[in-house]
Amino acid sequence: MKLRHFGLLPLLLVTSACHLVGPSAREAAVAPAGSSPFELVVLGVAQDGGLPHVGCQKPCCIEARRAGRTLGPACLAILDRESGRSVLLEATPAIESQLALFRAATGTEEAPRHPVDAVLITHAHIGHYTGLIHFGREVASTRAIPVHVTARMAEFLRTNGPWSQLVALDQIRPTVLRPGATFSPIDGITVTAIEVPHRDEFSDTVAFRVSGPERTILFCPDIDRYEGDILERLLDGVDVAYLDATFYDGRELPGRNLDEIPHPPMVVSMDLLQERVRERPGSVRFIHLNHTNPALHDEEIRASIEARGFRVAEQGERIGL
Repeated sequence: MKLRHFGLLPLLLVTSACHLVGPSAREAAVAPAGSSPFELVVLGVAQDGGLPHVGCQKPCCIEARRAGRTLGPACLAILDRESGRSVLLEATPAIESQLALFRAATGTEEAPRHPVDAVLITHAHIGHYTGLIHFGREVASTRAIPVHVTARMAEFLRTNGPWSQLVALDQIRPTVLRPGATFSPIDGITVTAIEVPHRDEFSDTVAFRVSGPERTILFCPDIDRYEGDILERLLDGVDVAYLDATFYDGRELPGRNLDEIPHPPMVVSMDLLQERVRERPGSVRFIHLNHTNPALHDEEIRASIEARGFRVAEQGERIGL
């Protein structure tokens, strides 16, 4: 893998003028890398179906199609600029365009049959793991890429097609992580998986706390509720938290039973974490926004979120680890 250059990310990121983001949010989106060679790049911020969303004929998606505005499902990637090694957090249905964004952002080239050095997956809902299908012989035909998952998720991949074929052909290697234990997907990066409550039809669900030499981030794109001391455990030692923001306040899905798709509304999360961001503005950034979430479309709502010290994650934002 060749490192060509590392400069400021050009704003050819998968976004458009329709994306209502003020300069203050963009300025807060980049944390300097300092002396660390590790950098995290946000590759997607939307819920599983992205924006526009299949089957949606609401103004949010009609206008996005008209404007050519595209937001991919929640996804992060990490690059070690010294070795060229990389880690992908989630393998979404938009994996090709997201990896292209990652390469453009970091000035790196993808090695044939080896797009990344490791993948971390939180759970078995379609926006989080189905991109693995592109590692199959019909597409990239990768070789032995470690996919770090819980034991239940590993069993799901081994025993359900088409994922089982990828395992049988050694295109992916399910690598079992133990919640609460620390592991290193690449040298210099340590990860702790933390179990979180979520709809677990096919696998359990975890969040990832990821640490480099200088910073620690939390990636928690899906959680049903903040119960007990879970917020304290998730945020312990974290510099920047990427938190589930599927819904703003629930009003964006009239007629739907939100008990079937529970997520902490952004307004609840902000109330719970107001003191934290008052001391450290920008330390909580919302991700995994449903296509109907007004925080993606309403300038006044976005401004009110930022005024409280929170951020909505931006595709292409970068943080030195």
